[in-house]
Amino acid sequence: MERDAKIVKVCRYLEAHYDQSPDLASLASLAGLSRFHFLRTFREATGLTPRGYASLCRMRALKENLRSGSDVTRAMVDAGFGSPSRLYEKSSRELGMTPRAYRNGGLGVSIRYTIVPSPLGRMLIAATAKGICAIKFGDAPDALARGLRSEFPLAELNEDGAPLLDWVAALNQHLAGERRELRLPLDIQATLFQRRVWEILQQIPYGETRTYAEIAKMAGSPKAVRAVGSACGANPVAVAIPCHRALRSDGSLGGYRWGLSRKVQLLETEKNAKPRPRKSAAPATH
Repeated sequence: MERDAKIVKVCRYLEAHYDQSPDLASLASLAGLSRFHFLRTFREATGLTPRGYASLCRMRALKENLRSGSDVTRAMVDAGFGSPSRLYEKSSRELGMTPRAYRNGGLGVSIRYTIVPSPLGRMLIAATAKGICAIKFGDAPDALARGLRSEFPLAELNEDGAPLLDWVAALNQHLAGERRELRLPLDIQATLFQRRVWEILQQIPYGETRTYAEIAKMAGSPKAVRAVGSACGANPVAVAIPCHRALRSDGSLGGYRWGLSRKVQLLETEKNAKPRPRKSAAPATH
């Protein structure tokens, strides 16, 4: 659509000029739309404001600069942050640690993890002191462990399942259809739009599904269907955030980070789980 092409044009501009503060009037002119119509259309298409999109681009540039070995000050300048205070305010919210720690591959961050059998194959659970930071499924334990280390190669990783036993039991009961509610403490990072999508996913009742389009509408961005799919794919804690309950509008499965066969099994388990027993009424007293 012509309108989509206009928004893509603005996105490419913001990606190339993330070090500048976006001017709404100029961006609307670039898209050939009125300011009000442009802002509404941009939010519907991306789930973000133009300023939020530019901020996302700056954080992406910062991460790439830090990973490439740039010192923090140089990375800050190259990514368009005007002051250290702005950088540290953003990093605490979006990196989950100071820029120096991120640059150092998670140096000083302690993560405990375990890899256990589950109804969906091997399951990795990892947690910081704040809560669960990863739930992953796979067939090869070594590959799961390598994946955990890829983001923070210098983090202190300890394969120690003892502190995680209660969470392992809760997850396996849930995966077997024996436990509907799953309330676990999470320590995860997300963009504003991802967090909205993940919160909506957690509100979908056990045994039910929603389409990507429905979720986009609930998130206040009905045109951001692809962005919803991307948010589902970025979910770091499978099952705890039930992205398997998101389907395409035609009822087909769509994608699933841990394999479509696992998505099918999850949906079938929830569909066939025994209903909760009703609480018996308290006997009348006289």
